[in-house]
Amino acid sequence: MSSWVTAVVVTISLLGSAFVGARLRRVLPQHHLSEESKETVKLGIGLVATLVALLLSLLVASAKSAFDTKSSEIEQIAAQVLQLDRTLRQYGPQAVPARQALRDLIAARVKRGWGSADLADEAMYLARVNLIDSIQGRIHALAPADDQQRWLRTQALTTVSTLSQARWLLVEQSGSTVSTPLVVLMVGWLMVIFVTLGLFAPKNGTVMAVILLCALSVSTAVLILLELDRPFSGLLQLSQEPLRTALKILDVP
Repeated sequence: MSSWVTAVVVTISLLGSAFVGARLRRVLPQHHLSEESKETVKLGIGLVATLVALLLSLLVASAKSAFDTKSSEIEQIAAQVLQLDRTLRQYGPQAVPARQALRDLIAARVKRGWGSADLADEAMYLARVNLIDSIQGRIHALAPADDQQRWLRTQALTTVSTLSQARWLLVEQSGSTVSTPLVVLMVGWLMVIFVTLGLFAPKNGTVMAVILLCALSVSTAVLILLELDRPFSGLLQLSQEPLRTALKILDVP
């Protein structure tokens, strides 16, 4: 289920809960709606609201941390690409094919964008893995003529190995970091809050508008949470600027 659909479902669920509360108001005995009852319910709902705030902050912090980690890894990959190109450039003309393959890899990545199906498509992924292996093979095939070229070849092999590991790590971390049961639990607590809103709220346009705005605000928070958890698709995609900057440098002869 997409994050937008989830946000719509949350909005409908909360408004439906408020409607259920309004219907309960009509059938409950009057003493259930007394001032003493209202004060007791307010205390209980205050506790539930605190739990919701804590759980929401925990989920957002977890998703934001994972988002920042992936962003940092992309910056590291861009830096490793530039380091590899610099090493191959110092090696000499024999390393030009490896440099060109490296540039083609980054250019294809930038051109495609992230795309939600990109990491899930096994054929696409294996094609890029084969291209990385091809770069590594080209570097292996280099025949150093002196100690300096031997050192540069060793450095290039180390860098391309690190680059491959970083790529694998990024793929392994592409899954969701937000616990679905915790999100469902949080929405359930919110529904309890909205039931009480509908139960004790007077029936007028201002109150209904406030309840609607509250439901939209909560669903927006859930939307942002889920978007942070899906950094390769949606609104809050990871920036490709580090890779674009690296590609510009790779284009320089």
